[in-house]
Amino acid sequence: MVERIEADVEVVGAGASGASVAFHLAARGRKVVLVERFTEGSQTSPRAAGLTQQIRQTELLTRISVRSCQKIVGFTAETGEPMTCFVSGSVKLARRPEHVTQLAAEVARAARFGVNLRSIEPSALPGLSPFISPRGVLAATHNPDDLYLEPVQIPVGYAHGAVARGARLLVNRPVRRLLLDGGRAAGVALDGVEIRAPAVVDAAGAWSRAVAAGAGVRPAIVPTRHQLLISEPLDGVRPEQPIARVVDANVYVRPDSGGLLLGGYEPDPVQYGDDRLPDDLQIKDLELELGVLRRLADSVREQFPVFQDVFARGAIRIHRGGLPTMTPDARFLLGPTGALPGLFIATGCNVGGLSTAPALGEALAELIDTGSASIGDLSPLDPDRFGAIDPETLFAATHREYAYQYWAEKPSAAGG
Repeated sequence: MVERIEADVEVVGAGASGASVAFHLAARGRKVVLVERFTEGSQTSPRAAGLTQQIRQTELLTRISVRSCQKIVGFTAETGEPMTCFVSGSVKLARRPEHVTQLAAEVARAARFGVNLRSIEPSALPGLSPFISPRGVLAATHNPDDLYLEPVQIPVGYAHGAVARGARLLVNRPVRRLLLDGGRAAGVALDGVEIRAPAVVDAAGAWSRAVAAGAGVRPAIVPTRHQLLISEPLDGVRPEQPIARVVDANVYVRPDSGGLLLGGYEPDPVQYGDDRLPDDLQIKDLELELGVLRRLADSVREQFPVFQDVFARGAIRIHRGGLPTMTPDARFLLGPTGALPGLFIATGCNVGGLSTAPALGEALAELIDTGSASIGDLSPLDPDRFGAIDPETLFAATHREYAYQYWAEKPSAAGG
């Protein structure tokens, strides 16, 4: 016998995005069911780096990033759930003339958008962190308001906060199909359970295409492997030392529990088509390659010589990776899909979804509840904006966006 559950909104996926949407809907008094194929906050979200970067390519994306930082700082007051974060600030390093120009443009954009970003002399970098050398750095910027956090706090906190506000959380329950009624989304079917709801949110991360495909909807995303490492504790590491990014190398570094976290964007990433994501795949079982991180560390050896010693001593405490979803323009997919009324998409994190999930979830909850979002017009994030993109074009575009993640002007082809 099939159990039937009635809800206002059904959310698929209890990672950072889905849990945030569920929390913000429940906080608005909506009856929500949150379904997760494994357990809440157990897949890609807790394997993120937990970095924020307030200045973005557009005013909307910048507002989303700034709002998320505000919500992370106020997380416990809003949700009642624990949160520890460090407002360490961030620095960005340019080693090529074209990236000096890029940083100058970011400073000018930040002034227009009200973000506290300024240029600093490379010689000032060691004063912010003794692990950063100014060798080879042509220009740098500093934002004192960026922050970092242990990432699992966001999906777990939002999921538990949603339950505390009346939402129902079902774990270890993969979605078998979308339910349709009169050409609209009408809920989802699980094993032995039907959840009936006039609004369904597909926030299933790497599985978003699989969830939507049965209804003829194929979000323009490609799951792409991303890795990082965390060193053993090192003398001199302090939590208030800033996040650091090197533009041309696409490498980031931050403190983590007395050690240093290093991650980045490899030039030839492993990408996954629908046929490579079996139902029973868990992100913890994803095949990783430490050599990728060794090559990234080598690419910034002048600016971060400490990692040469870390690798020489094998002083690596954690090596982890996830499957964030890339889009052809490195911007989120957020909002309703015209192909199936009642279906909302929240995916395409582009390796930045964990830190922006607070504002994205709030915005989508407002849109579902009232028809508009207070943060502004979300149409630039329209899930349908790429149309019927063919697989070859999709993979090439997402490959390029990943491989040149920090570059404002990307080469015409990855590897070019």
